[in-house]
Amino acid sequence: MTDSRMPRVSSIADALEVVGDRWSLLIVREVSFGAHRFGEIQANTGAPAATLTQRLRKLERAAVIERQPYSGHPKRHEYILTAVGEDLLPVLAALGNWGARHVKRPVVGDEITERPRPTQDS
Repeated sequence: MTDSRMPRVSSIADALEVVGDRWSLLIVREVSFGAHRFGEIQANTGAPAATLTQRLRKLERAAVIERQPYSGHPKRHEYILTAVGEDLLPVLAALGNWGARHVKRPVVGDEITERPRPTQDS
């Protein structure tokens, strides 16, 4: 008999431990689009610098991205997708398609604003 209080073992849960937050997926998106340097990734995602640093390190430890030096003085790195990271691209495409179909952003004036997230009571 299994203990119903034990969480279900799941490869989805395991994947979410690596890329299950907004910033990680946006980093993978940006690197796949050709933004390889910290400043480019930060500008295109809007991630706070400390958060971006943490997520880049986490993605590097998980072998999703690889850090490569591009300047010795000052020491600077750029980020590229590994084969593991490239395997995420169909997932991002599916997520983008789902978002385009089901998560509409209302237009206010000339700006696109994010719609409030529904709550369980909504």
